Amino acid sequence: MTFIWPLMLLLLLLMPLLVVMYVQMQQRRRRLAATFGNSGTVQGAGGRKTGARRHIPSVLFLVALMVLIVALARPQTVVGLPRVEGTIILAFDVSGSMAADDLKPTRMEAAKTAAREFVERQPSSVQIGVVSFSNAGFTTQPPTDDQAAILAAINRLTVQSGTSLAQGIVASLNIIAAGTDPPLTLSNRNQSETATTPTPVPDGEYKSAVIVLLTDGENNMSPDPLEVAQTAEDRGVRIHTVGLGSTEGATLNLDGFTIRSRLDEETLQQISELTGGTYYNAENEEELRTIYDSINPQLVIKPQKTEVTSLFAGAGLLILMLGGTLSLLWLSRLP
Repeated sequence: MTFIWPLMLLLLLLMPLLVVMYVQMQQRRRRLAATFGNSGTVQGAGGRKTGARRHIPSVLFLVALMVLIVALARPQTVVGLPRVEGTIILAFDVSGSMAADDLKPTRMEAAKTAAREFVERQPSSVQIGVVSFSNAGFTTQPPTDDQAAILAAINRLTVQSGTSLAQGIVASLNIIAAGTDPPLTLSNRNQSETATTPTPVPDGEYKSAVIVLLTDGENNMSPDPLEVAQTAEDRGVRIHTVGLGSTEGATLNLDGFTIRSRLDEETLQQISELTGGTYYNAENEEELRTIYDSINPQLVIKPQKTEVTSLFAGAGLLILMLGGTLSLLWLSRLP
């Protein structure tokens, strides 16, 4: 394809030469007409004098040739393409309590199994991202419709340390708004202090996005997840919470300490209710299938580079046909 550009430029440079040749032909025609006593006009079909309009078909042919030469370069333009889509962020709790075995084989593996089945059921118009959080939130997979990449990101998740539900929500909101709004930030300088000072965005800005928070709900780090959930509600992002574990709990050993971890359904229900989402218990897999029904997809216009060769080629052929038609009507010949 590298030879196309030089060829196109060469052909365009020949255009002035064609114009010069055409002018010389017209001068020669006038001299011949003068020699044979003609006034210099040309008669078209039916004996009518054509005058200056005899040049129009030739001009159209020249323009058509230039357009077709440009088409050789396979021109592209940025076009806003409409697309109905939604975004789902799967936010996984990877804290130590997720190693509890009150869900078999563990809460973490149960979460990954439920998530994999959920991903495989989603249509291609849904972008799915993966976030993991413990004492901090991390983007594991930016939103994509590539199911293989999403499943690989889920499979890589492993149990880590403490739990901050707020960090999981913030990390999810940040990848939803990536590239459009400044990132949200949290500060744990004081165990009772929350620093969330994002640039305000219009209420309901991200109604086509939802967060699915897969966790046992045991929050043991500040800030208060309900305060951050309010930010999600302001932006129109619903949070569906999926409770992993049992209210009776399970005993596990973490860093040499024996602790009992229980599912905190109350906190998860409060988060969902605040944002207009729904609380689900992971033991009921059928309920998870209804999450997509709660998404409000939006028609978005996304800029995308699109090849417009066919438009140029079509325009060139149309101009050629117009020039040929006029030439036949006026001159009874092609230029």
